[in-house]
Amino acid sequence: MSLCYNRRMMKIAFLASEVIPYAKTGGLADVAGALPKYLNKLGADARLFMPLYREVRKKGLPLETVLDNVEVDLGGRKTAFGVKAHSGNGFPVYFIEKDEYFDRDFLYGTAAGDYPDNGERFGFFSLAALETVKRLGFAPDVLHCHDWQSAVALAYLKTVRARDAFFAGTRSLFTVHNLAYQGLFGKDVLGKIGLPGSLFNMNDLEFWGKANFLKAGILYSTAVSTVSPRYSREIQTPEFGCGLDGLLRSRSRVLFGLLNGVDYAAWNPATDTLLPARYKASDLTGKRVCKAELLKMFGLTGGVETPVVGIVSRLAGQKGLDIVCDALPSLFALGVRLMILGTGEAKIQDSLLEARKVFPTQLGLKIAFDEKIAHTIYAGSDLFLIPSRYEPCGLTQMYSLRYGTVPVVRATGGLDDSIREFDPGTSTGNGFKFEEASPDALVGAVRKALAAFGRPHDWQILIRNAMDSDFSWEKSAGEYMNLYRKLAEL
Repeated sequence: MSLCYNRRMMKIAFLASEVIPYAKTGGLADVAGALPKYLNKLGADARLFMPLYREVRKKGLPLETVLDNVEVDLGGRKTAFGVKAHSGNGFPVYFIEKDEYFDRDFLYGTAAGDYPDNGERFGFFSLAALETVKRLGFAPDVLHCHDWQSAVALAYLKTVRARDAFFAGTRSLFTVHNLAYQGLFGKDVLGKIGLPGSLFNMNDLEFWGKANFLKAGILYSTAVSTVSPRYSREIQTPEFGCGLDGLLRSRSRVLFGLLNGVDYAAWNPATDTLLPARYKASDLTGKRVCKAELLKMFGLTGGVETPVVGIVSRLAGQKGLDIVCDALPSLFALGVRLMILGTGEAKIQDSLLEARKVFPTQLGLKIAFDEKIAHTIYAGSDLFLIPSRYEPCGLTQMYSLRYGTVPVVRATGGLDDSIREFDPGTSTGNGFKFEEASPDALVGAVRKALAAFGRPHDWQILIRNAMDSDFSWEKSAGEYMNLYRKLAEL
């Protein structure tokens, strides 16, 4: 490690398309809203750059105008924008203001599909964010870009801004949160956003006749990361590589898997105001109150001795909810109550609604998302089921661990990294896993978990192991800092 990075503050510029508490559609927002805060607690100077969406404006936050009428060359067209700032979440956030692109009801599209100009929108965002970083005089040691929406920032630095001395000392990290979403657009998008047409070849951004924004991040970054160690290995295989496994294998020397963290200040059963009762590992009385309230919320019978399984998820095949639908008769034969909260694919929603009619006293279902109900499921359930076909990291298993609810997960991605199979012989482990994406394998894992539930001594050990698991952002942020320092020395 170079001494110069021990003596001065590491500067990190984050580019992300969504950030809690400002705008969110998925897990990217959770990471982008937490990691910079914890990096700054470690002594870094981390600043974040994101679009100024209508959703952000609706929150009525006090935003400071820091730049106005800044211009970039977007494919031969001078395009002006402004920049506003907010710093109420533990780090400075700079919002790229361009109503033509971002003053819309949704971030990426409507129920009818993605916005057709998403390539232009996020090409502009990437370029405008680079210009903002420069105008602010914030020369980053590391430019950290997230997913396809900011990946082409690295293409700009590789080509049209390659000779910009301001970024001469900047290294870059590109994080893949979900490889399935790659940002595919017609080849003409390159000209529209001011990138050379020569990049449309198979060794650069061309991908099966489309321009692939995600490829820019993988190809042109100093290093690539994913949100769990196992996922970093999985995406180098044809099964999980989404057509990019060969490219990822070619970068394997600089491909890292760093597990996401959880903000324990926000997820803590001892202080959670959304719960009907609070509790801690040394006194689980409040957890029994939460379980009783959960049964009441869903209108189900059964006392607190009845095992309750919770699911908070997008109702989609990727999340394995079709497997759950097929497993319901066998699950209910085990005597459990199942509480499901979420929205998603119409076919799965319809299957669950039909199952609710068949199993009215055992299946609790809410086709919605409600933060209070979600927190009560985490706290009031005994088991938490996550049968994903693939899961880059997953946060719900970390939430359930924190709340003393034992996860039953499919061994993939971050689920496999974060859950260790319980061994009653050694009293180690924090949950249960199954390998095959099938109803039989799922039910077999739940059966093992219920066997432990039926042994009070083992179950108390399991709950303690779960609540003692450390997936804090303090830990994850330290791993990111170590990686940033390695990159800065290259």
